[in-house]
Amino acid sequence: MQETSSGGLVVDLSTGVPRAAVICRLNRAGRAEWCLPKGHLEGEETLEEAAVREIEEETGIRGEIVETLGAIDYWFSADGRRIHKVVHLFLLKAVGGSLTVENDPDAEAVDVEWVPFTDLDTRLAFPNERRAATAATLRLGELA
Repeated sequence: MQETSSGGLVVDLSTGVPRAAVICRLNRAGRAEWCLPKGHLEGEETLEEAAVREIEEETGIRGEIVETLGAIDYWFSADGRRIHKVVHLFLLKAVGGSLTVENDPDAEAVDVEWVPFTDLDTRLAFPNERRAATAATLRLGELA
């Protein structure tokens, strides 16, 4: 089975310290994992539209896409099926909103925080998301 999701790093530069809105989800074992906001496409959405919507739903922050950060893919098992998931990630500039998980329709995000880019490598649970954050760090100048 194939799944496609979209999301990414929404960045705030207003404090002088680049920071990204990241969410906390509970994994299947009930442990907290900090990760990038992302989710499935709905209807005829483009990857970009889904990223903007998912990030706003899960973090409360409206973002404007700056550029793509590429895609990550992985395999996992659920309900006795092997699933190949591809997640398209984007770099977004925060343009409004305030941090909240209250608008997450699936209630997957249990917490949200602004995390300085310098702390993303230790905060994000997944190596592929940490690599995307490192790539985004190199592009922060394009957000100014």
